[in-house]
Amino acid sequence: MINYSVIAYIIYLWVGVGLTLWVAHILFKNATVFFNDIFHNNEALATSVNHLLKMGFYLINIGLVMYLLEHYGTISSYKQLVEVLSAKVGSIVLLLGAMHFLNVYILFKLRRKATYKSPHSLALANGEHPYFGDKLKEIDEVILEE
Repeated sequence: MINYSVIAYIIYLWVGVGLTLWVAHILFKNATVFFNDIFHNNEALATSVNHLLKMGFYLINIGLVMYLLEHYGTISSYKQLVEVLSAKVGSIVLLLGAMHFLNVYILFKLRRKATYKSPHSLALANGEHPYFGDKLKEIDEVILEE
């Protein structure tokens, strides 16, 4: 008799880990441009941060693939095998999509902070606005904290 559970585990691990590696590679390759911009062309820092984020991505996603490996119940046909695999792979794809959007969101937030220029900088005379004093600096600091 064929052990469908072992087949499901093997396929699931290959697909789950393979998708994780593929998505991490694409994110790593394309994030380089953002990090160079964020860190003002400091390539060593940009590459280092990018590698650290890729490692964290691997740890979270491969860890979850392993965590979701276990299946309670018996798989007794190819139909159930496909159903179980589609549910498990679908959960990994959703996780990878969520992680991707989280990474992109963080990159854009970092980029926005790195490229923020005070709209009041032209109005400042000797570091102080003639009417508002240092209040414009405080407003800029509040904006940068967001």
